[in-house]
Formats: sequence, structure tokens, C-alpha cells
Amino acid sequence: MAEDSDKREKFVRLAEGRTQSALDAIRKLGNLSNRRAYEYSESDVKKILKALRDATSDIERKFGSTSGDGADKFKL
Repeated sequence: MAEDSDKREKFVRLAEGRTQSALDAIRKLGNLSNRRAYEYSESDVKKILKALRDATSDIERKFGSTSGDGADKFKL
């Protein structure tokens, strides 16, 4: 029973930190929408949003099953 508790504590600690890091990174992506500082096309925006949707779909699949290896790298 103690091992299960340790696993749970480790999961919570890592999940909270990694989720916060992901949310911070998404907020930083939002900062790129400033047209006075950056130039981008609708195509660029669509690629970014698709990559984020695909990544969240992959997470949903992983938590639904034990298979999958999504080691893709994002590029515009």
C-alpha cells in the first residue's frame, strides 16, 4: 500500500510541474500574436494550433491506453 502511495505522490508532483510548464509555454506562444513585434501568416497559426491539438489528442490516447510513442518535433 505504501508503494502505491509513493507512486501517487510522484505522479502528482510530476504532473503538476509538467502541466504548469506546458501551460506557461502555451501562454508564451500566445505572446507571439503581437503583430507589432512579429510577422506571421494564417498558415503559420494553423500549423501551430494543429500541432497543439495533435499533442493533446496524443495525451488523451496515452492515458486511455498504454501504447504510443509520440516523439515528433514541431517545425513551421
